[in-house]
Amino acid sequence: MEGSQSKAIISSRLQIIKQKSGKSYNQIAEETGLTNVYVAQLLKRQAQLKPETADKLRAALQEELLHEIMKPPLRSYDPNLIQEPTVYRLNEAVMHFGESIEEIINEEFGDGIMSAIDFYCSVDKVKGVDGKDRVVITLDWKYLPYSEQKPEHMVSRLKQQQRS
Repeated sequence: MEGSQSKAIISSRLQIIKQKSGKSYNQIAEETGLTNVYVAQLLKRQAQLKPETADKLRAALQEELLHEIMKPPLRSYDPNLIQEPTVYRLNEAVMHFGESIEEIINEEFGDGIMSAIDFYCSVDKVKGVDGKDRVVITLDWKYLPYSEQKPEHMVSRLKQQQRS
């Protein structure tokens, strides 16, 4: 696992590479078959590049530093990031709408949660009905139901019983 200082250096170098390419996240995403947010996550060292996508990203950025993004990342965030207006507004929206979203999830799916392990995210620009630009953030989560807690379903207990 890389340290936070190493992560910052690599991420900074990757951002320079992206800038030199002259390509947007959307352009790189289109060339690699990934979402724009996932491309940004890769270049921020918040996601791990899979070998089957490496050649596409290398072609899109023409970069040899890709071996660094193929390592498992140190997924983290700077606590000061909440002060950035976009991040603050995202947090504000989740805090404001979160309880209602949770109730609708329970109503539609049952008692459970959303998983960010199997998660997709994209950012799109669209025109609103008033003709003004709008930001559309799609958060596509996997649903995980909560389990009823029964001792006979506990693997650790099953192993204990088998030993007895």
